[in-house]
Amino acid sequence: LQFRGRPVERRTHMVSHQYGMTVTKTLQEGQAEPQSQSFFYIQAELRGLLPEGASLLLLRVMACQRAVPSGLVFPTIDAEGHLCTSSY
Repeated sequence: LQFRGRPVERRTHMVSHQYGMTVTKTLQEGQAEPQSQSFFYIQAELRGLLPEGASLLLLRVMACQRAVPSGLVFPTIDAEGHLCTSSY
């Protein structure tokens, strides 16, 4: 069997506004039509949100200090665009 590669493009677009945030995930495989899904989260759900870049920075700081505070949990957006928790 021989598999031919198909390019896959994934995009996440996050827009913050007065009442919360809209997250739009777009997936396009090869030449197929892009498929999009949007999610809306209210401000209260996003309190303490830790985006992916901030999470990497936090991990580096904790590694430098060689310490992880117990019970460290933040809301975050997963690869599918859903709100979930990230614990350290």
